[in-house]
Amino acid sequence: MSIGHTLLGLLESGPRHGYDLKRAFDERFGHDRPLHYGQVYSTMSRLLKNGLVEVDGMEAGGGPERKRYAITEAGVSDVDQWLAQPEKPEPYLQSTLYTKVVLALLTDRSAADLLDTQRAEHLRLMRILTDRKRRGDLADQLICDHALFHLEADLRWLELTAARLTQLSTEVRA
Repeated sequence: MSIGHTLLGLLESGPRHGYDLKRAFDERFGHDRPLHYGQVYSTMSRLLKNGLVEVDGMEAGGGPERKRYAITEAGVSDVDQWLAQPEKPEPYLQSTLYTKVVLALLTDRSAADLLDTQRAEHLRLMRILTDRKRRGDLADQLICDHALFHLEADLRWLELTAARLTQLSTEVRA
């Protein structure tokens, strides 16, 4: 996820302070990984330097002055371009899991046990996500569906790999 583009998109509804941006980000996108304030302010500093936002006002408070940021035309254009670009599909051609299976075979460890342990972990996470999906709003349901579909694909791979372990072991040791 592009934090900068997400913050720019949030600014399109109107100028905001950094802490307001953090709160809006966390409510919409930060369910599992909330932003740190430092990340917000370093990102806003970079966006300001690049001309994608401007300081819309300064307010004095009990502490340091608070900047209110507004998106510029260049920022709106940047968000337009980012939204129009498709995300690169991740093919996962060299996964850590595959590497572990091969290394288990090469070192005479049980690849079948490794696959069983991983299957159990995937199923555990799927149960958690399914429960979260049941209790969540539409955004949370969609986020959970995305993760569940990826976990289902992983489970299919785990089953296929378990079925081919003898053949894989022969090829790896050759």
